[in-house]
Amino acid sequence: MNDKRLLGSAFPGDTGETSPEVASVMRSYATGQATHADVLSTLASARVLVPVVAVLGEVEVDEAGLAHDKTSDMATVLLTGADGRQALLGFTGTAPLQAWQADARPVPVSLRDAAQAAVHDGADALVLDLAGPVPFAIEGDDLHKVAEGWQLATVGPRTAWVRP
Repeated sequence: MNDKRLLGSAFPGDTGETSPEVASVMRSYATGQATHADVLSTLASARVLVPVVAVLGEVEVDEAGLAHDKTSDMATVLLTGADGRQALLGFTGTAPLQAWQADARPVPVSLRDAAQAAVHDGADALVLDLAGPVPFAIEGDDLHKVAEGWQLATVGPRTAWVRP
């Protein structure tokens, strides 16, 4: 007999709400009381939600000329900015996700997994909570370091990425 087991959630007991720690640092960031590095450090151990949405596949047209949905797929969302750069969307909780698009399905992942997906998809950034309450972008070297599993260390007023 083949013993197959389903993996449990990496976030047992997760209700989908933004964690109090993440909500607090994001509010502080919005008022200038927390730095970009403060937010990255807090998010490093947090769960984020990557939305997947239905994308229409092949369409069948009947004899009357009416289109009927033949197939659909689920896909992550890449946003293209005015400058042409792309970003993978992520959210800190279901409320910010639903404020962006109510019918999107949340996939809970670590920040590292979300960053890896962004890099894999060729995105230039991972944008969290696009519709608010506090949008936050991880881009450039920060995006790649998060994806590679580096840790952000703070010594006094300085921060640096440290290889695990």
